[in-house]
Amino acid sequence: MTIRYHAPGRVNLIGEHTDYNAGFALPIALPQKTVVSFDPDSSGVLSVSSSLGDGPVRIGVDTVPGEVTGWAAYVAGVVWALSNAGIAVPGGRMTITSEVAIGSGLSSSAALECAVLGALLTAVGDDVDPVEQAYIARQAENEYVGAPTGLLDQLASLFGAPGQALLIDFRDVTVQPVPFDPEAAGVALLLIDSRARHAHAGGQYAARRASCERAAADLGVPSLREVPDVSALQAVRDPVDARRARHVLTENRRVLDCVAALESADFTTVGALWTASHASMRDDFEITTGHLDLIAETAERAGAFGARMTGGGFGGCVIALVPDERVTAVGEAVARAVSAAGCPEPTITRTHAGAGAGPATGA
Repeated sequence: MTIRYHAPGRVNLIGEHTDYNAGFALPIALPQKTVVSFDPDSSGVLSVSSSLGDGPVRIGVDTVPGEVTGWAAYVAGVVWALSNAGIAVPGGRMTITSEVAIGSGLSSSAALECAVLGALLTAVGDDVDPVEQAYIARQAENEYVGAPTGLLDQLASLFGAPGQALLIDFRDVTVQPVPFDPEAAGVALLLIDSRARHAHAGGQYAARRASCERAAADLGVPSLREVPDVSALQAVRDPVDARRARHVLTENRRVLDCVAALESADFTTVGALWTASHASMRDDFEITTGHLDLIAETAERAGAFGARMTGGGFGGCVIALVPDERVTAVGEAVARAVSAAGCPEPTITRTHAGAGAGPATGA
């Protein structure tokens, strides 16, 4: 019997690079999903094919880091991490299809990990707590693939729900639903894909994480979450590390302020917080690009309540909160601005909070 399991990509509404600093973030799951179809057998080998035309790639159920590279490393990493957790998985034939754009900052990697994880756990009949699933998927990405990401992407993919954002506290690893239905207030969530791709396994993401860890060490705390306020950052020796830490501290505050605004459906305030978040990512954390800055600034000038880059940075997507009556004007203004700058034409879609990972139905 074929097992089919899906998991969504995600958009982080606010709270960037806070996850590995034990802070707060506020993602939503997207409607777009990655779907895994799995026919288990006793061969001890997974034969994995992708709708991108890649494969099949053969992955032994006893795989170890370094054996598999490229997109299939995410699949192999889940197999390896499950084995580390004491869960032996079968071989079989696995096919993967996905609606989540790769390299757009929408966490196609976590969608793939969580879909594969769900299919394999279903095959062995093992009921693993969703938070533990997130840890397994993160271990696959960190230690097998080599991308030093936090838990945000996996938790968003596993816990997503329609009409809800997720307030994640990474110190306690708790997930709290927050109402997020801008459509009901006549506001659109626009997802603007710059079509400038990025790769988390590159050195910039790791460099930001190392900078935050140095700042915490200078302050004698286990994580930046324990720093009381930005005035304490005077004790950080490297001014660049201090700026990185300032982003994290102020971003945590913005996440909590955003939750308070959403609870009263105050999308004007939410937009202003997004704009402040983008400025912090641009000036203190230095993970935006001129291309992304142009998109965010143009959207605001054309009538958005606010806009910000979403994801790990150096490419990917911008999100904007836009009153219904300004959606067309914002889209046209962004398209004109990026064309004039000689950048690729962006893909602009209206999106919403979708469901999290689960069994897939249909053909």
